[in-house]
Amino acid sequence: MTQALIIRKETAADIDAIDRVTRDAFLHAEHTEHTEQFIVKALRDAGALSVSLVAELEGAIIGHVAASPVSISDGTPRWYGLGPVSVAPGHQQQGVGRQLIGRLLDDLRQLGAAGCVVLGNPAYYGRFGFRADAALVLPGVPAEYFQALRLAGPSATGTVHYHRAFEAKN
Repeated sequence: MTQALIIRKETAADIDAIDRVTRDAFLHAEHTEHTEQFIVKALRDAGALSVSLVAELEGAIIGHVAASPVSISDGTPRWYGLGPVSVAPGHQQQGVGRQLIGRLLDDLRQLGAAGCVVLGNPAYYGRFGFRADAALVLPGVPAEYFQALRLAGPSATGTVHYHRAFEAKN
């Protein structure tokens, strides 16, 4: 009998597995600089992992998702950036990422988040309610790939800036 997938908050014991899953998940991905594992570590080191969840199956970490605060030029507070989202190659296309993102959005709502932004495939993230929003801009990125989801409170307008950890290279 197979165990059910468990989505839970990361613990210190998960850090090496998260690094490995993140690295492996993006190994052959398009549109990446292969720095995602360094970004997660830098966010953690900076205390900026507002939500960090793992997917565990039969005792092994097979997925991870993170959210961190973003700043918006209009000063609207309580907005977050989703990502990276990582699923081990042997478990992709099986709903693991969907479950991780669903739980992350629930956790952000519990934190009182006003909204969340993501950079990624519109068809995929649209399933969760993310939509391109002309009022929010991530410089240098095609508008259709930068999407927002208002969770509560005020809408935001302006240029979005991710945490400086997103510049991590190692």
